[in-house]
Amino acid sequence: MIRKKADQVIESKCIRGGIGEVEMHKIAQNDAELYNKGRLFNRMVIAPGNTIGEHKHEGDNEIFYFLSGAGEYNDNGTIVQVGPGDTTVCNDGEMHGLKNTGDVPLEFIALILYS
Repeated sequence: MIRKKADQVIESKCIRGGIGEVEMHKIAQNDAELYNKGRLFNRMVIAPGNTIGEHKHEGDNEIFYFLSGAGEYNDNGTIVQVGPGDTTVCNDGEMHGLKNTGDVPLEFIALILYS
């Protein structure tokens, strides 16, 4: 299967009570494409000043791989600067959040897998 860019599903919404909306470019369109082992595989784009609200993962984990931009990643209450090439992992039972602190979009790949 090949999915052309023109056929990609893109959603914009506020995530976990964060500030502003986040663009979600769906790489995997549904659970079946992840063999029901996860629920999200997206390229995410956060505008300057926007955030993903702090939240706890239960029954899954989430991995971010940063492509461009600059941000502050909340790793269970510890704030860490992130940028291109960085990877974060929020394991089952842990909390995280993210803020774009730069003046250009913060882009990253997000993958959520079931525990």
